[in-house]
Amino acid sequence: MSPQPIPEDATREARHRRAGITAFLTGTAASFAFFAFFPGLPHVIDWGAIIVSLAVGGLARWAWLARLAKRDSHAREEQKP
Repeated sequence: MSPQPIPEDATREARHRRAGITAFLTGTAASFAFFAFFPGLPHVIDWGAIIVSLAVGGLARWAWLARLAKRDSHAREEQKP
């Protein structure tokens, strides 16, 4: 039988989900902006730029969620008596 989630876990999961979505969208938008406005690059968004932008968004999401998990684990360790 799985343990019942406590309200703190539900709020933490919701916060992590929102943070992951925000990090993904920010990384993707920053990568699109790089491809669209960086001098010297052709100012055309092609399929390669779209795929790279999605990969950068995924990497940003992964990195941000890893950072949040590390911060949460340190906070839990400090709360232990």
